[in-house]
Amino acid sequence: MADIVETGHPWPIIKGWGAPQAFARYEAVRARLPQTSFDAAPRRIADLTAVMEAFDAFVLDAFGVLNIGETAIPGAVERVAQMRQAGRQVIVLTNGASHPRTAALAKYHRLGFDFTAEEVIASRDIAAAALSRWPRSHVWAAITAAGAGFDDIPVDLRPLDRAPDLLRTADGFVFLGSEGWTPDRQQALVAALRDRPRPFIIANPDIVAPREAGLSLEPGHFAHAIAEALDLEPLFFGKPFGNAFDAVRQRLRPGTRPERVAMVGDTLHTDILGGRAAGFGTVLVADHGLFAGHDPGGFIAASGIVPDYIAATT
Repeated sequence: MADIVETGHPWPIIKGWGAPQAFARYEAVRARLPQTSFDAAPRRIADLTAVMEAFDAFVLDAFGVLNIGETAIPGAVERVAQMRQAGRQVIVLTNGASHPRTAALAKYHRLGFDFTAEEVIASRDIAAAALSRWPRSHVWAAITAAGAGFDDIPVDLRPLDRAPDLLRTADGFVFLGSEGWTPDRQQALVAALRDRPRPFIIANPDIVAPREAGLSLEPGHFAHAIAEALDLEPLFFGKPFGNAFDAVRQRLRPGTRPERVAMVGDTLHTDILGGRAAGFGTVLVADHGLFAGHDPGGFIAASGIVPDYIAATT
């Protein structure tokens, strides 16, 4: 596992990692991500007002588009208000899965956003719907923040941090959040899955997330490491995978054409790749999230993942 530095932040913060290292890691797992084709070159714009007329609906990533950690991005609240005033539909599509969607909604409200519950789609909810298709008798071990509740997930889900025996006895594992996750716990999970392979559900496919203290390692990072160590493929729910965009389609206003929907995000391998594979337009926000301080052009050329637009800010 990568060298982790403790900073007093609840998430594992990766020492010395920035956009180049995160990009390289996403490229290394590219074969597990959706495959699609792209146009030749993006258009550069200042912010989303430049494409307000081009789209009928905006699907917004949270981290890097609306907020960095617990701080709203300057101008993002006002931009959402402008979208509403222009009659555009607004949907938040987040890979945050540590806490129920109601907690995410409360956070957005604290930051000044006025999203309704129907306007927020969380990968946690997408994974929960999938879990309900397994036998009701299954006992699942949950990996997430200490003290997190699971009342919104209608299966027998028990916190692994409180019951280490679940490594041996659980029928499957659900990785919701990386708060408190350590190299020792990762090694124990690898050993448990090697001894007895079981379903491994990843409710947050992100490899990293931008936070005030740096880039945090997210469940996707640990899941791909396990896939590389074992002959076991995790089941991913959330961007860039199709199940996330299927959930978006169910929320779009009737008659909305895919090409009139913009997926807006800060990451090529989740937001832009997933949005394009779904047939949506794509906008990469460059100044606040993963590529803050970098010109994304080199990363776009190296990966071949090409957004329709590059916006400096939301």
